[in-house]
Amino acid sequence: MVLTYNLPYHNNNLKLRADIIKSLRIFFAEHDYLEVETPIRIPAPAPEAHIDAIESEDLFLQTSPELCMKRLLASGYPRIFQICRCFRRNERGSRHIPEFTMLEWYRADSDYFNMMEETEALIKAVALQSGAGNSIKYQGSRIGLDKPWTRMTVAEAFDKHSSISVDKALSEDCFDETMAEIEPALGQDTPLFLYDYPASCGALAKLKTGNFSIAERFELYICGVELCNGFTELTDPKEQRARFEKELAFRKKAGKMAYPMPEKFLESLLRMPDASGNALGLDRLVMLFADTTIIDDVVAFTPEEL
Repeated sequence: MVLTYNLPYHNNNLKLRADIIKSLRIFFAEHDYLEVETPIRIPAPAPEAHIDAIESEDLFLQTSPELCMKRLLASGYPRIFQICRCFRRNERGSRHIPEFTMLEWYRADSDYFNMMEETEALIKAVALQSGAGNSIKYQGSRIGLDKPWTRMTVAEAFDKHSSISVDKALSEDCFDETMAEIEPALGQDTPLFLYDYPASCGALAKLKTGNFSIAERFELYICGVELCNGFTELTDPKEQRARFEKELAFRKKAGKMAYPMPEKFLESLLRMPDASGNALGLDRLVMLFADTTIIDDVVAFTPEEL
């Protein structure tokens, strides 16, 4: 008897995905990173106003491995990375899926500028090993990776691509909506690091020395696609607790679930070194190299196919 299978190969995108994951592991091994695995089910996710966790019995499915990985960093592991499944409620769209894959890494004794440099090196390494070379072709555009990558502050992006300033957007509570209008213009010629976010947009990021209105946070854009979220890590437990309490108050006011306070994480911050970290959406990275605008094309199964 001949067995037949109806699997969604998506024009070899699953093979491309596997090759990209392999090249990521090679990069981190060559840069002395330790690959780690942390629990998917956790007692308390990071309290963030706009990210909703999914319950699993008396625990939560992780929205990110961030808290557990930082505890490892605080325990003395100076360079760690993880490729894992993450879960977020009510996330479904052309670039979003409720169960997705995250690449997350942390590096002691570094800041967000160091992390930008390493992120650039990582994307270039993936491009080289995937056969893309020194450029990426995406939706009719060719993005040169060997040119100097652009760095632009959030304030500069608002001045260049929006009719209102970042301060006005914050005061009128339309920052996210305005960013959504700006994003398609970012990274259209060369990859672009958007950095120095308003302090209110960096719940776990260190504030800029000498300017506490700015968080040392960045995102990378290529062809208008946001690929990652990185920052210099906040290591002050008192300040972090205060920020979490503010986020929890916002969630309560909005009628959302109030998560438990992640006490063990806050305790670990007392031992955490100065560090930077980055969370990169692996599915989006594959989308970029697969030249597709739809996340469905780069995963083995969508929720609707289960």
